[in-house]
Amino acid sequence: MTIFAFFLWSSAKVAVITVMMLMGIAYTVLLERKLVGRIQNRWGPSRVGPFGLLQPLVDGAKSFLKEDLIPTAVYRPLYLVAPIISLGCALIAIAVIPFGAPGMGPHGFDLFEISNINVGLLVILGITSIGVYGIALAGWSSNNKYSLLGSLRSSAQLISYELALGLSLVGVVLHAGSLNLRVIVEQQATLGAATWNIAGGGQILAFFIYLMAAFAETNRSPFDLPEAESELTGGYHTEYSSMKFAMFFMAEYGNMINVGCVATLLFLGGWTSPLGDLMPPFQSTVLSALLPLFWFVLKVFLFLCLYVWVRGTLPRFRYDQLMNFGWRYLLPLAILNIVGTSLWLAWR
Repeated sequence: MTIFAFFLWSSAKVAVITVMMLMGIAYTVLLERKLVGRIQNRWGPSRVGPFGLLQPLVDGAKSFLKEDLIPTAVYRPLYLVAPIISLGCALIAIAVIPFGAPGMGPHGFDLFEISNINVGLLVILGITSIGVYGIALAGWSSNNKYSLLGSLRSSAQLISYELALGLSLVGVVLHAGSLNLRVIVEQQATLGAATWNIAGGGQILAFFIYLMAAFAETNRSPFDLPEAESELTGGYHTEYSSMKFAMFFMAEYGNMINVGCVATLLFLGGWTSPLGDLMPPFQSTVLSALLPLFWFVLKVFLFLCLYVWVRGTLPRFRYDQLMNFGWRYLLPLAILNIVGTSLWLAWR
């Protein structure tokens, strides 16, 4: 394959995956509105299109057409760039996530991954950590005390919960002996669900630590303190409107998808079937390519449903409870999991 053909192939993958990510964000919002509606014994969106399926398109058009107000006292350069940083980091992280079986593509180039690098897990952790700069800059540049408090809360949550989240993944890395996401998935693929890290790998404690830390790091209920309406009137995005507010909104749901993809890859076997080697091979190349993609999307979908279920069930924590939970419980448990996994691997 020539350099020009490789460039075209890579550009096409970037374009397709970016569009699919944006569509996934839009319909994750619809999924949440529908599921929360069912939890609260109401319908949710049902008028625009069949079953309300066109509602995300209408909401996107509404965000573009709303009046874009910029307060006079804001620091304009950082005020404008902050939502771009937040959404950009949420979209960039998908570049190193493999969501299908390798080897599917022309001339050996993978169809279901933009970039396969040996330290993919570190890249994801680094990019998602940078995303908090968008929130911090939004709160500071808005020249609003409520916005500043919200951005400081988000920064404090990141510092406390990023430690627990990162340490919870060390046990998985010790099992696989690699930071490459494909290697981590292949290490779980032997006997299906029995060898997934959440079950046979003995990382169920790490999974729940990761789950709690991910809720806090993505500012989702019950850890949505940076935008608590009852305390901060909206938090870090109080002074934002129109599409700039929508970009923060999209970044939150994009991070939800990224968290679900990482959980699927590291704990739930990635694109592998729950039956593992017991699954009979398909003669059709198309089915062989699409079935792993189906399993991956299904697992991420169930993870997003869990996100929504928690939001519709649990009340918001107090901020002191949030910080105590991170420092006094999750962090020691994550360290304990590393010690236990190391001892078990050394003994084995």
